[in-house]
Amino acid sequence: MKLGSRPDAFYSSNGVRSISSDIRTDLIIQVNETRYLLHKFPLLSKCLKLQKDCSENPESSHLQMIELPDFPGGIEAFELCVKFCYGIAVTLSAYNIVPARCAAKYLQMTEDIEKGNLVYKLEVFFNSCILNGWKDCIVTLHTTKPFQLLSEELGITSRCIESLVSKVLSNPMKVSVANNHSNKKGEIEETHKTKRWWGEDLSELRIDLYWRTMAALKSGRKVPPNLIGDALKIYTSKWLPKISNFFENGSGLNSESDPSGSNSRMLLESIITLLPIESNAVSCSFLLKLLKAVNMLQASDSSKLELARRASAQLDEAKVCDLMIPSVSNDSDTIYDIDIVLNILEQFMLQSQIQQTERTLQSADNGDYEVEEGCISSSSAVTGVTIKVAQVVDGYLQEIARDVNVPLSKFIALTEAIPGFARLNHDDLYRAIDLYLKSHPELNKSERKYLCRTLDCKKLSLEACMHAAQNELLPLRVVVQVLFSEQARAAMAGGQVTGLPHNIKALLASKGTEPSPLSTATSTPQPHYQWLMSRNPSVSSSKMKADEDDESALNVKQHCLSPSLPKKTMFGKLWSTNRVESQK
Repeated sequence: MKLGSRPDAFYSSNGVRSISSDIRTDLIIQVNETRYLLHKFPLLSKCLKLQKDCSENPESSHLQMIELPDFPGGIEAFELCVKFCYGIAVTLSAYNIVPARCAAKYLQMTEDIEKGNLVYKLEVFFNSCILNGWKDCIVTLHTTKPFQLLSEELGITSRCIESLVSKVLSNPMKVSVANNHSNKKGEIEETHKTKRWWGEDLSELRIDLYWRTMAALKSGRKVPPNLIGDALKIYTSKWLPKISNFFENGSGLNSESDPSGSNSRMLLESIITLLPIESNAVSCSFLLKLLKAVNMLQASDSSKLELARRASAQLDEAKVCDLMIPSVSNDSDTIYDIDIVLNILEQFMLQSQIQQTERTLQSADNGDYEVEEGCISSSSAVTGVTIKVAQVVDGYLQEIARDVNVPLSKFIALTEAIPGFARLNHDDLYRAIDLYLKSHPELNKSERKYLCRTLDCKKLSLEACMHAAQNELLPLRVVVQVLFSEQARAAMAGGQVTGLPHNIKALLASKGTEPSPLSTATSTPQPHYQWLMSRNPSVSSSKMKADEDDESALNVKQHCLSPSLPKKTMFGKLWSTNRVESQK
């Protein structure tokens, strides 16, 4: 929008700005560091403030001087107002509407002193042009930063936000972009009419404006939660892209290289408050990335707990890499923050129990429920989710097992955080335990037993059993159970050791033993198996107890080598005398 028609007549001479005119100047105005030689008549007729200043401070000399310190918008905004008073052409756009409006208010260029004054014309332009344009509203909001208080007082900020919100609510998927919009020079650029994803454009706003806009969108309840979540993800990736790199370089929050640490915390916590309450509105991966950022920036505990709670509800979607949250606590030497993961798992199990209880009560009300008291049915929907989580946890255990600073208590707490039914296969758990034993050779016999008590040998694959049978780091009792499980499995499968897979036969051959038939082909356990299960019930379930000693395991070994059994069985030759002696 253009105002005035006269050509620009301003010029500079010896650091003073003047206007070409045959009329002698009679007014000096000091704006910041710049001095202007101007005329009273065109200015005082439109600027009530200048009129008051001149009347309150009359001077006998020909030139009267007025100082305007801290003028809003600086000399650019002041010259725009002066040009309007002189009738010189000025161009209004989204880039200068805010400083011009603040300057006009400061000079009191209202209808009280002259009809059609600058304030009136700026309001007409703002309401008819700026608020009708999508990009113009966003640009205008950008320019309010140096004038936050005045922009709020004049209603510029709130009206722009309301305009953006109304445009999004009218079409939550995409917003229409007007054909024309002005550039920084005030020139009109013609563009094709398009529809844009509003989340990308809103991500340009600073956090306070973005929060107000998104909060208004959420309250309108017309935008799908997943679109709100997508917009938050775009904003986060735009404004918090280097958090991980920053901390990996060893810098601290108070470092001079990160003077905006507090701003980043405020931004992050604001994003968390905007997360939709609906489940699956954002991915679990995104929630855990926010949790990493919260940990790195040492944001509020409430933010950390909220993210942990929300992530636990979608934990089956997570990947192992999502849980690798760096530890920044001075109280821990571990590479990753294990306490956060434990907290997430605790909340996951609590929510699973609540869901299972609700399903059980609903089934009971419908009369079609049959569940054993105190047990979680393996056919329930909760089980499938828990199985997925167990797989992720076992992968996480393998990663942290390499850290020599991970305490045994926390590692075991993670292994036991998942119920037994959730692990259909214990190979990954065995790998994690094996890695932990290798990284912590200082563990004593009792601690190794305690570590292995969650391991179920009957759920190990043949390959895992082969490895475990020769693993010198495992407690003696675990190896006994591995051998027992394989012998029992072979008996149940057909009663012939020769029917074992080639990899087991190769293992036997490496021990100098050829496979031979079992003494009985029946699937019923032999007397020595029955004795083992009655002597130590924990063996029948393949579970370890920390307070047991090796007496049972040694008895098993002696019993398996008794003359009543074939000499060339899996127990007889796979068990080496050297190993027994080394474990005593």
